[in-house]
Amino acid sequence: MNFDDAARTWLDQGFVVLPGLIPAEELQPALSELGLMFPSAEGFHDETDPRRERFLADEFDGIDAFPFASTELSLLAVHPRLIALAGALLGDDDVHIHTAEAWAKYTGACEYDQDMHRDYLNYTLAVPSSAPEYRQLEMFVYLADVTVELGAPRLVPRSVTEGMPAVPNWHLRPGLDGEGRFLDTSGSPHLYEAEVAATGPAGTVVAFEAGTFHRGTALTAPRGARYSMHLGYQRDGIRWGQRRGWASCSYEDNWTSFVERATPRQLQAFGFPPPGHPYWTPETLAGTALRYPGLDLTPWRNAS
Repeated sequence: MNFDDAARTWLDQGFVVLPGLIPAEELQPALSELGLMFPSAEGFHDETDPRRERFLADEFDGIDAFPFASTELSLLAVHPRLIALAGALLGDDDVHIHTAEAWAKYTGACEYDQDMHRDYLNYTLAVPSSAPEYRQLEMFVYLADVTVELGAPRLVPRSVTEGMPAVPNWHLRPGLDGEGRFLDTSGSPHLYEAEVAATGPAGTVVAFEAGTFHRGTALTAPRGARYSMHLGYQRDGIRWGQRRGWASCSYEDNWTSFVERATPRQLQAFGFPPPGHPYWTPETLAGTALRYPGLDLTPWRNAS
């Protein structure tokens, strides 16, 4: 599927699945460093990796936030194919990344089965908009093959959910109780009946919007492990859409390691002024050279 077709599907149905978008050879550098962050399937299930205890209490304990201990994985979050896809789906080349997380899950570690929900409660100060210029894009990037038995996420097409209000946000499964203004306690069985399993090989990208209903599911494959990234992109200027402020982590060593290997376009996705921007002066170039001594500032100097 080309990006034009992907954009039409995404706009029409709220999500699109792109199998193997990142080729194996371009995925491999990040995969070779996954051990810096997470236990292997063998290390977890054989209880030989002491880090396994971290994953046993809550599903969200398996998340690492950007910048990652693996610089290769940090670079993958703004891979040129992902930036190009975000630009095509959002209809604007000036796209920015506002969240990036890596997630490891293991069969039997904890409960991964989720209720149907949307992500807008922690992605925007407002509510999702169906207007193309205001949509927020989320991506699941599979770092390993994802099958139904390995917890493939489920998504519901927009044709089923069109017109549903922003509140409630969570739609509980039949037989479960809940309370609060964001919870629908009816179970909303029609959503679960219409869900689609997003399976695919390593390198697959599942692109969806913050207003798309989806949920995580349990891993049932014996000795299974699932590794993925969860990314959020949006057009520049959507100031009500936010999840992570990058300056808050820009003093970390992992951030510096990423910056010093990233391209100007990759840095621009995080809000870094691009070459040719009036911000760049002899003063700011000299200061940036001190802050990031390993960053080749030639593109910015040549454009100033």
